Amino acid sequence: GESESRKMASRVMMAVTLPAIAVAMTASVTRPMLMRQIGNSDLLVSECSLGGMTWGHQNTQEQAAEQLNLAFESGVNFLDTAEGYPVPIKPETAGLSDLAIAKWMATERRPRDSVILSSKVCGYNDRYTWFRENGEGTQLSKAQIHESVDKSLKRLNTDHLDLLTFHWPERPIGLTGGEATNGRSREETPFATQVEAIGELIAAGKIRHWGLSNENAHGVGAFLQACNETGVATPVCVQSAYSLLQRGDERELIASLGFGDEDSHLSSAISYLPYSPLCGGVLSGKYAASAQKPSTTPKRSRRLGLVKGYENSFLTSKAPAAVQSYVAVARKHGLTPAQLAIALCNSRQFVASTVIGATSLEQLAENLEGFRVEWTAEMEADVLSVYNRIPDPWRVQVAGMG
Repeated sequence: GESESRKMASRVMMAVTLPAIAVAMTASVTRPMLMRQIGNSDLLVSECSLGGMTWGHQNTQEQAAEQLNLAFESGVNFLDTAEGYPVPIKPETAGLSDLAIAKWMATERRPRDSVILSSKVCGYNDRYTWFRENGEGTQLSKAQIHESVDKSLKRLNTDHLDLLTFHWPERPIGLTGGEATNGRSREETPFATQVEAIGELIAAGKIRHWGLSNENAHGVGAFLQACNETGVATPVCVQSAYSLLQRGDERELIASLGFGDEDSHLSSAISYLPYSPLCGGVLSGKYAASAQKPSTTPKRSRRLGLVKGYENSFLTSKAPAAVQSYVAVARKHGLTPAQLAIALCNSRQFVASTVIGATSLEQLAENLEGFRVEWTAEMEADVLSVYNRIPDPWRVQVAGMG
């Protein structure tokens, strides 16, 4: 029954989060990629999810296929795409990530059930007028959610998605993750209506489960209430930007998912899926002045340069100082900065799978090693000492990213 599946989830989690021995280890002491259950669903996914946000912009279809092969050889079975990918979202490239996945699956003759496919439908954006047949901007209306899923299934050449998430909310959210008080002049789709669309898609067999992305604790609560009222299955995950530099979600959002609270009615029914664990590549250390392997990517092509103001906000914040401290922690433990950053995400009790992206096979191989690190008590203490000194060095949330 349901309680049995939750017990199984906690057992799977326990195997992952308890450090084997509480002494400093080097990267040479590794473990295999593990599988975890997402929330209270029947989805068993690799603790690494490979994101396709660069495929079709920074990477070609051929390069995407090479990345997919390397990831799947390493034990990955979980793919993260979106109707707007690659990033930046543009009419001439939107949907290319899906096509790269479909081509790879056909070429490699991958059985559909060997891949957990996750995609996203755009939230509200009145500038994205090219996605829908009616030429209007995107929003989470019933008709738009259905249209989005049908088009995604066609591009991906499949009859169902294992997971569908709302990429960003229908309503405006403040930059700090709270509720925005302005910009309410238009009619918003009610939570219950969005949830009803999900119920229809599940009933039609087009999606198996659903989740939220770039959401806050208020939104999670409102969706759970809407599910209760409509009888639709609850969301199984929340996807959000989380990293050594961005741990703000621990304060409210993650607490609202029921972790660390034995009496919670959720009892970990909703998993947290971090994206951007390297904070746009910043935590690889390659942009640091002391970088052993500085970035060779032209400034305008870097992830940092893809969003206006992103790089400047990094350079003018406390983030570079924090990165330097985390680089030192990584070296102490025989890890690259990227591996430490990924291992941190992977070691959190509330995380089911961490979404990574890469532009080269070399980057991807290094990131995959981060999932094989045994997190130790000493690593936790060293990271905590930096965090206590510089707790929130860089807090930037961009609607439509991730």
